[in-house]
This record gives sequence, structure tokens and C-alpha cells, in this order.
Amino acid sequence: MRTGFATLTVLLLGYVTACSGSNTATSTEPDMRFGHRYEGVAPDGYRTVTISVPEQERKFTYFPATFDRVFVRPELLQLEQDTVAVEILVKGSLPDACMELHTFDQERMGNIITATLQMSRGQSHVCATARHPYRLYLMLEGGFVQGHYTLKLNDSTIPFTVRKLETRE
Repeated sequence: MRTGFATLTVLLLGYVTACSGSNTATSTEPDMRFGHRYEGVAPDGYRTVTISVPEQERKFTYFPATFDRVFVRPELLQLEQDTVAVEILVKGSLPDACMELHTFDQERMGNIITATLQMSRGQSHVCATARHPYRLYLMLEGGFVQGHYTLKLNDSTIPFTVRKLETRE
């Protein structure tokens, strides 16, 4: 019986030590903070993209970006933290090969975040219409305390919640 108790104690101490280890991964690795990220083309066919800076000498036409789904990915709120960062994953499709994601602007008033995502196309470009699936990871500005929030992205409203990590005693 003592051997079983000693083994259980060692396992519990190992688990607690592993869980309370260094927080360096949370400040540097998005996979550890928000969940897995795909680079390149994911199995679902969406290509990971970033917002590109347009060429200065070209003229562009701007449009609200089209998207299919938005996933809000808050960090887990640990006991020693007051606020956490929140990342959003936008999955959508550009309507042709000439379109690019252009800007992401956001404004926060209390628990409501109003954001716009725009795409652009160079003027006088003719492109064949073809669906180009994309995935885009974006950070919401500021820290978020435990509570309920609303993200308004273009014409969509996405509610989300930041929760404290529950511990059992």
C-alpha cells in the first residue's frame, strides 16, 4: 500500500511541477498560447496568409473582405493573470487571384470590438474569377479580463467569452 501511495505522490508532484513551469512559451509561441497554427496550406485547403503592404506606385480598389468563419481564440486566463491576449482566426476566400487582404482596423469600447477587414485589387487588372481560400491570424488589441465580449467584424457579429482556468482542489 505504501508503494502505491509513494508512486501516486511522485506522479502528482511531477504533474504539478510540469503545469507550474516556466511561462516563456506563452509569451513567444502562438501554438502554446492560442492553439495550433498552420503554415502554408492546411488539410482543409485554406492557405495561411498575412496582410501585405501594397506597392506605392500602383492604384488600388478596396472592398470589405469576404470570409466564411471567424474563430475567437483567447489565451487561457491563469490564476496569476489579470488579462489575456485574444487572437482571431479568419477563414474565407478571395474571389480572384488579383485580390489581396489589405488592412485590419479595430476599435474597442468596453466589451465591444468593432473591426474591419479589407481586401484590395490593383486597378485596371483583369483576373479570372476563381476561389482562393485563405486563413488569417490576427491579434485583437489590448488585454481582456474574464467576461463576455462581442466582436463586430465587417457585417458579422461574433460573441465570445474569456474564462478563468478552473483548478480543482
